[in-house]
Amino acid sequence: MCRSIKTLYNFEPPATEQEIRAASLQFVRKLSGFSVPSKANQEAFERAVDEVAASAARLIGSLVTTAEPRDRAIEAERAKARSAARFGT
Repeated sequence: MCRSIKTLYNFEPPATEQEIRAASLQFVRKLSGFSVPSKANQEAFERAVDEVAASAARLIGSLVTTAEPRDRAIEAERAKARSAARFGT
């Protein structure tokens, strides 16, 4: 479930709001154990996703580094190579 949570900091272009929200959704799903919450838990679930996304955005915005931003295309190729080595595809 959490394999889709990717590093979002120090990329060019920067992480989008949608990427931060998707990672937050996966995090809340993992913590709660729900892929889709019941109607009784929907409000609490959505509130948690919103709060985690806001915290993540603040964190990413406040971090400082002297490293060069990573290129998304290069990192995607590296991930594909790791996957191919791991799974033989």
